[in-house]
Amino acid sequence: MRVLIVGGGGREHVLAWKLAQSPLLDKLYCAPGNAGISAVAECIDIAADNIEVLNKWAVESQIDLTVVGPEGPLVGGIADSFRRSGLKVFGPDRKGALLEGSKVWSKRKMRQWGIPTGEFTVFDDFDDARRHLARFYGEPVVIKADGLAAGKGVTVASGPAEAEQALYDIMIERVFGDAGKRVIIENCLRGEEVSVLAITDGRNFVTLPAAQDHKVIGDGDKGPNTGGMGAYSPAPIYTAELARRTGELVFQPLLKGFNDSGIDFRGVIYAGLMVSKNQFNVLEFNVRFGDPETQAIIPRMQSDLLPLLLAAAEGDLKDIRLEWSDHSAVCVVFSSGGYPGRYTTGHVIDGLDALAEVKDDHVAVFHAGTAIKDGRIVTAGGRVLGVTAWDSDLRKALQRVYRAAEQIKFEGMYYRHDIARRALTKP
Repeated sequence: MRVLIVGGGGREHVLAWKLAQSPLLDKLYCAPGNAGISAVAECIDIAADNIEVLNKWAVESQIDLTVVGPEGPLVGGIADSFRRSGLKVFGPDRKGALLEGSKVWSKRKMRQWGIPTGEFTVFDDFDDARRHLARFYGEPVVIKADGLAAGKGVTVASGPAEAEQALYDIMIERVFGDAGKRVIIENCLRGEEVSVLAITDGRNFVTLPAAQDHKVIGDGDKGPNTGGMGAYSPAPIYTAELARRTGELVFQPLLKGFNDSGIDFRGVIYAGLMVSKNQFNVLEFNVRFGDPETQAIIPRMQSDLLPLLLAAAEGDLKDIRLEWSDHSAVCVVFSSGGYPGRYTTGHVIDGLDALAEVKDDHVAVFHAGTAIKDGRIVTAGGRVLGVTAWDSDLRKALQRVYRAAEQIKFEGMYYRHDIARRALTKP
């Protein structure tokens, strides 16, 4: 099979890394890819959001399956465009992508379809939203930009000053662009977050092992939100009973709602849950593989990934069965200094060759924001690399991943030193 991956981050690298192992694969492409992906796939210099050009190229290249990584092209209608051209694509249509493309649409559908979620109020006027904040009397409050914001459009404000500043930044300063035209203000739910991904053909679904992401930039969860600074899988808090109830109360009613609404959803449903005392609420949905959760989940997969994605794209998952290792996996993200604020790029990354020479088959480096310049791999984004390690238990996986992390160096480099530490206290 000839397969195209759309995107160029760490999520796309781990998908390429796994798909490259499939005996069904004849040729793997990635558009636009990155320095790491170029080792396992042919990178095509077409931007992920250039849907018309990608469509034309895929038709001419006789692509058998397209796997869409980032949310932007999905919200832009890439799946609709490719399917009109007779191409098989793993990803929801434009209507289905609204599940992530509009938090307002998503929350209203959760309420309509009976999916457990927190109370919320929608505003498109700054003054109305600011007056509403007074109702929280200094209690923590969550403020969300409505549209896509690269995983950074959510603020958990601990007090009124922080809440009003977040509201001003989103709605007046428009730090997230048009995503700030509307906001959601909701009660701050307490507990632990867990990410649960399901692959669906629109009717059936197969869930992947749960993971826990670390969205905050600093150790001890200090500082602003990011796109994700690390993840681990499995998540001890996500019990078999919670998994059963998530399928019954989240994925089943969501798919029924899609079908009743004529939405063609063939791809990934990512449910971000807040779990407390064996109860849960859905914080948000995404319509693509999580990043960096996927870097912690896919290395544990013993099955071939390609038949799974193809079956979903073709609308026939019912006979798919997946096998997983019992290992724990941890991904630590390396970022540019200053991220998620302003940062510089173009810095040479040292240590990748030395790490490769160790030939540890339980360690993988997944590139996110990298490029090749003058024959050297350099930084090219806020999140630069993700180092993943897996072992028979979480403590060993942590030792392995941080030992590998010590090999990598670049100017301004930063990574968290406490990824997955909280899970060590869980039974």
